[in-house]
Amino acid sequence: MNMNRPYIGIPMGDPAGIGPEIVVKSIADENTNEISKPVVIGDRATLEQAMRFCDLDLEINIIENVEEGNYKKNVLNLIDLKNVDIDQLKVGKVQGESGKAAFEYIKKSVELAMDKKVEAIATTPINKESLKEGGVKYIGHTEMLEDLTDSHDPLTMFQVHNLRVFFLSRHVSLKEACDMVTEERLYDYIKRCMDTLNILGVESPKLAVAGLNPHSGENGLFGDAEVKEMAPAIKKSQEEGIDVVGPVPADSVFHFALKGSYDAVLSLYHDQGHIATKMVDFERTISITNNLPFLRTSVDHGTALDIAGSGKASAVSMIEAIRLAAEYAPKYNR
Repeated sequence: MNMNRPYIGIPMGDPAGIGPEIVVKSIADENTNEISKPVVIGDRATLEQAMRFCDLDLEINIIENVEEGNYKKNVLNLIDLKNVDIDQLKVGKVQGESGKAAFEYIKKSVELAMDKKVEAIATTPINKESLKEGGVKYIGHTEMLEDLTDSHDPLTMFQVHNLRVFFLSRHVSLKEACDMVTEERLYDYIKRCMDTLNILGVESPKLAVAGLNPHSGENGLFGDAEVKEMAPAIKKSQEEGIDVVGPVPADSVFHFALKGSYDAVLSLYHDQGHIATKMVDFERTISITNNLPFLRTSVDHGTALDIAGSGKASAVSMIEAIRLAAEYAPKYNR
């Protein structure tokens, strides 16, 4: 067992979704307490119900401070917000009460991280419709974290096995994403990506920038973003001593990165990088949010309301999110 196990905050997620089930399954996994001290922020009655769904028998240890936890096998250490009426909870259904509760778990987790009580947080799925019905003004985790920590433009990185992918843009239309491929933005992101890789402990990192157009535009034949915007940003970065190459055609760059040619790829829009990582291993594709005061990892799947309550939900992604949080947190917090 790692004697210097980091405290990892785990907000329970939407009570009506699979979040509670993958949380209890993750705590039941023998490796989770070997590598970390997991602190669940949630609701006791909902977690007890999830254990029944999953046919698990964990000891729930209610704590107020992380130091009070009993971090050993089959013990779930819980900061209980007592914010779910279990008799009114409709598992598998969109409900405003669930969206509001899910936000409260995240808010408490952020407070713990900002107070240095936990070294990272590993988040579970939330539901945009439930958030809206519950009067929560955010559409997702990244926007919440950005506001709650007063951070600017957090940097998303996906990791699956040894493939790391950054994103130049997130939740915008494809047309808008193309318009965001500018020399200024790309130059800024290249520097931020390299800074993040250094923080995460990647030695002498090499970054590849994916192309936007087919064959990276074939010198302007299929679009000129590569020539007009991307090449100048990459050249300027190289002149400053940054080990970056590109634009590398998007149909091959992720394959070469997975094989070890590059330490990371800067993807130019949401689906370009999402498809590449999820085709490698859907369940082990983990989202890591950088440029926050603390490290945040997350599963990259939804609340799966259609199977919530069945006990069928796979915890592989949640276990992997906790593992990466535990691996990177000590480096991130140096």
